[in-house]
Amino acid sequence: MKAGVLALQGDFREHAKVFAAVGATPVEVRAAEHLAEVDCLAIPGGESTTIGKLARAYDLVEPVRERAAGGMPILGTCAGMIVLAHDVDVGEPLFDLMDIGVRRNAYGRQVDSFETDLEVRGIDHRVRGVFIRAPWIERIGDGVTTLATFEDRPVVLEQANLVVASFHPELVGETGLHDYLLRKV
Repeated sequence: MKAGVLALQGDFREHAKVFAAVGATPVEVRAAEHLAEVDCLAIPGGESTTIGKLARAYDLVEPVRERAAGGMPILGTCAGMIVLAHDVDVGEPLFDLMDIGVRRNAYGRQVDSFETDLEVRGIDHRVRGVFIRAPWIERIGDGVTTLATFEDRPVVLEQANLVVASFHPELVGETGLHDYLLRKV
């Protein structure tokens, strides 16, 4: 199975390593033709504004929307969650695929970063989450399911073929969410 990673900016190499660890063949997606080759896609953490600028420059916005509409599973972590959201506290949404509202950097600045283990519905082990300038969920639409919370706030959500997390599992080699995504293919 070919697992795509949007490789425009951010920690895409770490996502590729996690996909390889769970038995998928990682493909770095930088163009629509790369996207056409993959069975699923991870959108990494990084800088959501930069990811947006580069996705527009490389004409990837509509192809990602089309593949998502066709049922391709997509995982967005941290900035990946922001670019998938319908509502963003600052700026316009990029892919506008998931019926959630997010607030950027809501868990604090870089110095406020932390790690924690989370119970995630559908995953048989506690998932290690790394929160770095992490966004939080301000609004959840009717078709969205909360899979995990931290301090009573949703941090992992699912809507049909889309899964998002406020944190970075990939930075510590956590495989649970990537494996969960592959099971959706």
